[in-house]
Amino acid sequence: MRGNRTQAGLVRAIGRWSLTGLVINGIIGSGIFGLPDDITRRVGAAAPVAYAIAAVGIGVVMICFAEVASRFTGAGGPYLYARSAFGRFAGVQMGWFACLVRIASAAANANLFVVYLGSFWPGAAEPLPRAMVLLALFGFLAAINIRGVKSGARVSDVLVFAKLVPIAVFVGVGAWAVGPRIGIAWPGAPGGEWLQAVLALVFAFGGFEAALMPLGEARDPRRDAPFALLTGLAVVAIVYVSIQLVFMGAITDPAALGRPEVQERPVAEAARVFMGGFGASLIAVGVLLSTYGCLAMQFVGAPRLLFALGEERDFPAVLAAVHPRWRTPHVAILAHAGLSVAFALSGSFIWNAILAAVARLGTYALVCAAVPVLRRRDPDGALFRVPGGWALPAIGLIFCVVLAAQMEAAHARIAASVALVATTNWLLVRR
Repeated sequence: MRGNRTQAGLVRAIGRWSLTGLVINGIIGSGIFGLPDDITRRVGAAAPVAYAIAAVGIGVVMICFAEVASRFTGAGGPYLYARSAFGRFAGVQMGWFACLVRIASAAANANLFVVYLGSFWPGAAEPLPRAMVLLALFGFLAAINIRGVKSGARVSDVLVFAKLVPIAVFVGVGAWAVGPRIGIAWPGAPGGEWLQAVLALVFAFGGFEAALMPLGEARDPRRDAPFALLTGLAVVAIVYVSIQLVFMGAITDPAALGRPEVQERPVAEAARVFMGGFGASLIAVGVLLSTYGCLAMQFVGAPRLLFALGEERDFPAVLAAVHPRWRTPHVAILAHAGLSVAFALSGSFIWNAILAAVARLGTYALVCAAVPVLRRRDPDGALFRVPGGWALPAIGLIFCVVLAAQMEAAHARIAASVALVATTNWLLVRR
């Protein structure tokens, strides 16, 4: 696997802080705006502790990603790591699951964007306007990213800042207005509700892996990837816990958690308590910016996965084409845009979210398992090393297996179908 060379035609233009912005943009999407009520119903005043547990669990996985990423300079992210550690079969499997995660996540975020756009334009959900909005969303980002990876990264940087402003207003005003009413309880014995709460939050912390896919265009990927991952996790954990605390201070009546408007728009309804209608509208704008920020990050990362698959001839080689003027993988960018539009038009937010959640588990497990394999093969090849020997990779792998055990039958069927398609792909390309 040619993972430690500059891939033909690409330009190294993504700096450390832009890479950190991609991590933050990849994690903070739509989930946090819909989770606080559900977590509160499940574990009550101990909800912030559930966030801490989820952050520690996903942090173990991210540390494993950081070590593996510090060994490579090429594009592809998890696909590159799995192929290098376990061979072509594992690489093709990872490639399919990673592609499904990226396309389904983009489609889910685009569908939620249309839903919240309906707060300002009621006709947005109608079939023709919805299709036009989706085409415009993806078309604009495709055009920006074809014109250069730097312009795509800049759009992502701007949207990181833009999405954090409404959140900062919500947290700042909320802490002043309802802070005295916030109470945190220590959790009792873990049970089924706790496990489900942590599972939901683990998926809310996911998405960081997409930021590693364009490392073939990062200036110093082996050093910057660990920094971006760990800095991004710290920022996101603080943001998530702050939002949950303000929500708990604003919505103190347990009966209010059952109201439909609180279940559909928990953060917006919490903002309405201390900022009125303006607060609810501000959060609606925040959701629009947050979901579009995720889409912007997707267009920097996901096409580079398709590019890497094409370059290794695991997918059609045309996906590895580089634009002669702008030095970007333009065919892969257009392919990602087209597939994302198709998924968004054919499925709902929850349908695409389930696909993304199921496919993500295999991605995380394989990268955790790759840590000891790559260490044994090249003991001094990593610039960042996971502390504690093999303990943390083992914990990360067990964590993923526990999550996988919670899959429903429908989720398992989806995962098995993807694995079967990937196996067929491998049988064809290995010739």
